[in-house]
Amino acid sequence: MKQKAGRGNSKAVSYNKWGYIFLIPFFAVFIVFQFVPLVNTVYNSFFENYRSGLIQVGPNFIGLENYKTLFTNGEFLTYTKNTLIMWVMGFVPQIVVSLLLASWFSDQRLRLKATSFFKTVIYLPNLIMASAFAMLFYTLFADGGPINLILMQLGILQEPFKFFSSIWGSRGLVALMNFLMWFGNTTILLMAGMMGIDPALFEAAEVDGATSTQVFWKITLPLLKPILLYVMITSLIGGLQMFDVPQILTNGKGEPVRSTMTLIMYLNNHLYSKNYGLGGALSVCLFIITAILSLIIFKVSGNDKKAR
Repeated sequence: MKQKAGRGNSKAVSYNKWGYIFLIPFFAVFIVFQFVPLVNTVYNSFFENYRSGLIQVGPNFIGLENYKTLFTNGEFLTYTKNTLIMWVMGFVPQIVVSLLLASWFSDQRLRLKATSFFKTVIYLPNLIMASAFAMLFYTLFADGGPINLILMQLGILQEPFKFFSSIWGSRGLVALMNFLMWFGNTTILLMAGMMGIDPALFEAAEVDGATSTQVFWKITLPLLKPILLYVMITSLIGGLQMFDVPQILTNGKGEPVRSTMTLIMYLNNHLYSKNYGLGGALSVCLFIITAILSLIIFKVSGNDKKAR
């Protein structure tokens, strides 16, 4: 018996070895393309390294001076606020609409027809390039564009509304584009989570006379919390990395009065001007902000208590 047990353990060790071997490509790619650049970015953030005309200044070690510059000129905090405002404006309607659509499509009692077609249509905007989406909105919401013409013909407006000259108008367009591009993906994720819930729970609630609203708040939403946490954190990370839509829509200037300038657009300006020291410091700060906000969401959701 001991010999058989020993053979079984050796087989387990042999199989585990192959598991570790298959993990080697992942760790190799992670170290080369993520870990090493991360360390190099942190390292460069402590140096003065930029070009002034044709003259290369640095690299000279200056400690925390790059971080002091970021927080003293006020631009970093302003662009952080811009980024978070536009993310919230796009994410709140996105999660509300996605929850409603996911609950409708996954509810067998409604017996909706052509659900596969509608799921495909909902997901299609996610496949459109952000640059094409931005150019489309730039045309639609121009001063003489179709949206202004329709609103004027309906008598809602007396004169064209200048969306791109209005702070909240331009922010609203960025948020609307992000909502349209990503609510389909969020709907599919939430549907997958709802379809994984045991149908017996819904049947028991129906027998007890629970309404659809009660079932949603008491059964569906609590059991959907892990998926909601994943959606919220990934959306937050994507929101903090917002770049392509406002970059194209405002020609990289974040107008009006830089109210749509995001952190990544600000970082791109530093990299374009080859100010690698400040760019590295900004990247490190962005990494820290992302980690802190993700931790706050994780704490507020109560998932850390479940882990205990």
